[in-house]
Amino acid sequence: MLENYFPILLFILVGLAIGVLPVVMGRMLAPNRPDAEKLSAYECGFEAFEDARIKFDVRYYLIAIIFILFDLEIAFLFPWASVFRDIAANEGFKFFGFVEVVVFLAIILVGDAYAWAKGALDWE
Repeated sequence: MLENYFPILLFILVGLAIGVLPVVMGRMLAPNRPDAEKLSAYECGFEAFEDARIKFDVRYYLIAIIFILFDLEIAFLFPWASVFRDIAANEGFKFFGFVEVVVFLAIILVGDAYAWAKGALDWE
């Protein structure tokens, strides 16, 4: 019974070795010569001119969340599109497959209209 779990244990050990071994080798083999220039903070090649912990506007996060939400919902259309030929070929499922995607798109459209009506997509 335990011999069935040996490949899983081996997989875990190899995965840990691939993750840990380069870090350990880098620590041991790489030269460590820190100086003030290397330890200074910079952003995009420029010296930091403001505090990195400035507060962003909440609308920025709202737009990002809405983008992720609708992007993921559109990603659910890809599996439907990949089996569309099979759905169209099966006479019993042809109408059901069409209604299913229309309902899904209607939900996305209602959510988009709601976000638009609430002003979530407006940026002043």
